[in-house]
Amino acid sequence: MAAVLTGCDDLLDVKPQTDLTDDNFWKSEADLKGACNRLYEQLSFGGHDTRGDDQFGKNANGTSAGSWTVPSESDDDWRNPYRRIFTANNIIEKGANTPVDEKVRDKYLGEAYFFRAYNHFELVCKYGDVPLVLKTFTSTSDPDLAMGRTPREEVIQQCYKDLEFAAAHLPTRADLQSVTDEFARRRVTRSSALGLIVRVGLHEGSMQKYHNLGNEAQWKAHLQKSIDAYNALKSEGHALYSNYQALFFDESNTTNKETLFAKAYGPNGGSGSGYTNHSYSGDCEGSYAITRTMIDTYLYADGLPREKSPLVISPETSFNNVFGYEADGVTPVAGGKGARDPRLAMSIWRINDPQDNATTTLVDAKIGWINSGKGAYKPFDPQRPLGYQQKKAFSGDRWGASKDYTDRIIIRWGEVLIAYAEALYELNGAISDAQLDETVNALRTRAGFNVKLTNAFVTSNGLDMKEEIRRERTVELMSENRRYSDIIRWKIAETVLPKAIIGAKFTADEAYNGTSQAGDSQFVQWLTNNQGQVFGTFVYSEPNVRLIERADTRRFNVAKDYYYPVPVFEIAQSGGNIKQNPGW
Repeated sequence: MAAVLTGCDDLLDVKPQTDLTDDNFWKSEADLKGACNRLYEQLSFGGHDTRGDDQFGKNANGTSAGSWTVPSESDDDWRNPYRRIFTANNIIEKGANTPVDEKVRDKYLGEAYFFRAYNHFELVCKYGDVPLVLKTFTSTSDPDLAMGRTPREEVIQQCYKDLEFAAAHLPTRADLQSVTDEFARRRVTRSSALGLIVRVGLHEGSMQKYHNLGNEAQWKAHLQKSIDAYNALKSEGHALYSNYQALFFDESNTTNKETLFAKAYGPNGGSGSGYTNHSYSGDCEGSYAITRTMIDTYLYADGLPREKSPLVISPETSFNNVFGYEADGVTPVAGGKGARDPRLAMSIWRINDPQDNATTTLVDAKIGWINSGKGAYKPFDPQRPLGYQQKKAFSGDRWGASKDYTDRIIIRWGEVLIAYAEALYELNGAISDAQLDETVNALRTRAGFNVKLTNAFVTSNGLDMKEEIRRERTVELMSENRRYSDIIRWKIAETVLPKAIIGAKFTADEAYNGTSQAGDSQFVQWLTNNQGQVFGTFVYSEPNVRLIERADTRRFNVAKDYYYPVPVFEIAQSGGNIKQNPGW
């Protein structure tokens, strides 16, 4: 907790003057805005999340594989959120006395309240009970620096309180619709606050329900909070962007009304000194891949999952069969065999993909893999993770280290819609066809997937409505870093994480260096045989699929792994008032 004191110096970095202190600050709107700018600078977007079963990197993720240990310190998970909370508290305390119009002052205080809630919630998602910090610290002797952990319910209730203040005083989506400045248009709005309440309420309601953390009235109240926030959002003028694949590149508030909260990058069009960019596209190409488990989550064109659909191709003779295409990448397999939810082809590269060229553009981004300078896409390049490569939000002409200036969406209307559907079902144990049309089927229609999810469809096909809503969420938000928190709150991590991580289908005549790989015994031994086995153990019901991590190298300890371990340093600094999570 003592680490939050370092935020004092951070606050003074909001303007270039080196002699700026609180003595001559908090005098104007410019001061308030400058202080709040620090909140946006500190905002982190984590890139690719490999803690779940949907993505993986070049090396095993310790959290996903269950090999993690108690850290001595942790900047990313513990200290940095508290530094951001300190920044917000400093603005809330001192900005309240700035001699400006009350509406102006409350707008910037609303930004601080939003980020304070955002960071407290992120901490709760990882650790459960955490210290609730609502003040600044001016002395290392302040006894609150050694406070213990606050019950999660109290922390979440404070998050609601903070977000409700923010929602009441922040500008609306319409207020920022015509803003063109690359950073000003990303300031938080009433919609950002309400969208975060939707997320928090759903997370806490389902977490408490499935982990038995609160009584029925308590977890239902959280779900209702999420539903109420959604209903309030409906009047803010948000809508699904017309093109699922392009929505991640259109940064205009006028034309892309789906974005509720995003991290700004730019200025657009360049890189280097004076630019704030990231490496997301480069990481899609070279560092991270999508698992076969995630590919199999996508429905077939008949609306049925892999285990039920007669459209499944088996055995697959081409890498492209799983997308419903022949080896040429453009010819659909005869009889509609293999045809899938269109979001799959919009999200994952296939061989000879028609979009893999030098000119295909989405909004202002040339997305072709070929634009990365690596040539046309081929699987099983040994320099990349041996899975399926992500097309969603990938821009080949922004490939490379810190060359991607695309704003990164954190909360969007698509998430809000599917969150509403899930909250309704979890609260009531039922959802009407009209509500499904408003949510799940609206998402499918946007993508060109015209099979509706209805109560009759679920019944006639022996499906489970809860699982189909969860599937829809997983597919719609693929690689948007919600999967890990979802499997934690649903209490299914103990089932899905100890399983093998499986990569792509290998065919020697299609792979990057297939002939050599097919003759390499060290490579071939990791491919499933005709019985779906690798190293004598069944892995997957399809031959020549690449095993990435063996199941016997992965584990999940139900007694401890649903929560992060508290860093040793934080326990020591609290004088033992902060207690370690069970099992750690």
